[in-house]
Amino acid sequence: MARPGRHLILIDMAGVEPELLERLAKEHAAALVLYARQWCGTPEDVVQEAFLKLVVQKTPPDNPLPWLYRVVRNAALAASRAERRRRHHEAIAAAQTPVWFVDPDLAGLDAVAVTAALRSLPPAQSEVIVARIWGGLTFEQIGAVVGYSAATAYRTYIAGLSALREKMGVSCPNRPTTTS
Repeated sequence: MARPGRHLILIDMAGVEPELLERLAKEHAAALVLYARQWCGTPEDVVQEAFLKLVVQKTPPDNPLPWLYRVVRNAALAASRAERRRRHHEAIAAAQTPVWFVDPDLAGLDAVAVTAALRSLPPAQSEVIVARIWGGLTFEQIGAVVGYSAATAYRTYIAGLSALREKMGVSCPNRPTTTS
């Protein structure tokens, strides 16, 4: 029995023979995924949804294979539109997000390029660099935050700075100190 607040979904397969469904899936699912891949990034989901729509049909279509292709095509195009809308909204949100660098002492720094370089680092390195440079935390404090020893936080910081220098094509005149 279903718990209160939950809906029990029953699928009536009276219209679709299980053998037909199995045969269509075995023989055509891979081609349907390839077909859907032309339009969207989630073709497996689209094909699965199409088969589910076939299962719930009261009366099976006269020609289920072309019906599946039409349903897959429509769903893939809808998924593609949804993906485009999502990317558009994310791009707008990203453009409205302030850059990481707001310190006027960093005037000669290309904030967009450094932000991209920081994002390309392994997450542990970018986290330690941001905590150290912009957060002003000591290596001991960083280690406590991320679960490292102070020495490991320092090594992660140095490795991250080295990777940033390489990505940015610049040299660092002063080696960071271990004080503080």
